[in-house]
Amino acid sequence: MSVTDLPLVAMLRNRMQWQQTRQKVLAENVANADTPGFRARDLKAPRFRPDGTLAAGLPGVGMERTSSLHLAGTGKAAPAEERTGTRFEMMPSGNAVSLEDEMLKAADNQGDYQLASLLYRKSLQSLRTAVGR
Repeated sequence: MSVTDLPLVAMLRNRMQWQQTRQKVLAENVANADTPGFRARDLKAPRFRPDGTLAAGLPGVGMERTSSLHLAGTGKAAPAEERTGTRFEMMPSGNAVSLEDEMLKAADNQGDYQLASLLYRKSLQSLRTAVGR
């Protein structure tokens, strides 16, 4: 069993990948704040099983080795499911992006990512201590 097979490590890694993808979507929302007819998008949070893998019903993305020197992939990445937000406020141009909402979401996402990366780092640190390194 490798370290990457541990449920906590797998969940944290999947969560951080989802947060990176969400940050990209939120940045696109902010970038298109003045685009006529643009509607803000967001991602649904991933659902995990107790073993750290993604819940059923969500297909993953496979990895492919391009060189024999590369490490083999151990699973599938989380899919990005888009969720379109319903806004009560819309500009005359049809744009439904609220910069305040998007910036709050981005700040929350950043805090969640920092927490997940801290937990990831601390869990690896405790594993190194247990092994004696």
